[in-house]
Amino acid sequence: MAFMTSVRNLRSKLPAVLTRTCLVHSHATSFGFKDVPEEDKSRLVGNVFSSVASSYDLMNDLMSGGLHRLWKDRLVSELHPFPGMKHLDVAGGTGDVAFRILDNINSISRRAVKYDPADNLNDETQIYVCDINPNMLNVGKKRAIERGLGESHSLVWVEGDAEALSFDNSSMDGYTIAFGIRNVTHIEKALAEAYRVLKRGGRFLCLELSHVDIPVFKELYDYYSFSVIPAVGELVAGDRDSYQYLVESIRRFPPQHKFAALIADAGFQKVQYENMVGGVVAIHSGLKL
Repeated sequence: MAFMTSVRNLRSKLPAVLTRTCLVHSHATSFGFKDVPEEDKSRLVGNVFSSVASSYDLMNDLMSGGLHRLWKDRLVSELHPFPGMKHLDVAGGTGDVAFRILDNINSISRRAVKYDPADNLNDETQIYVCDINPNMLNVGKKRAIERGLGESHSLVWVEGDAEALSFDNSSMDGYTIAFGIRNVTHIEKALAEAYRVLKRGGRFLCLELSHVDIPVFKELYDYYSFSVIPAVGELVAGDRDSYQYLVESIRRFPPQHKFAALIADAGFQKVQYENMVGGVVAIHSGLKL
């Protein structure tokens, strides 16, 4: 009887035991300040960006006071685009960075001393805009049409995952990712993929919200981040939770020196970063040599 009682007791505890076992073997990752199973993060982040896609540009202007435009200009100037380049912009669904790169290349072509429009210098230029979220890509495609680029062969829109890119090895002259890498589940995988698809001599550039280390400014920035941004998100986009996540995700992202170390670990050389606005944002760069 004692044996049968023990068996019944064990059976009654099995669900709890199995649950604990699953938790032990399940890897967790951050979603804002929460820890969630790795397999859930992509879906949760996808929900955030599906929710904010329609108001994304307006909210970027409101949250940064329009400074995000200057930060993206700086990113593209560091890229040094050139006619005929093959470039990959990841997590760039709205087209903000891609349009700037294409404008820069067109400007170079117009300024070229021996430029002849009949040469079609930009026919070989390919800017691939890759984003995991179809709603963000739809925003970018709509903006491209509004800019008269709806039929441009230089812009290619691709739904894809930063951690598992569909592009060939050593196929890109440049790689950019703006305000996107902190949302991936495995940063190391995204960096490894960036390294894989770049040609030798190719440049990696990442623009990301980062960490402020100036004491008084940090206090003001924290107050603005946690008190103002979610409130504006609720007022303008009707979505407080998504902007609460965005603020929290910045705090969970590695500080500048640690992220630079991750870039170097992926194989990039001449890794460096530039802080702007006291570290509110940073541009990280590296070369595949």
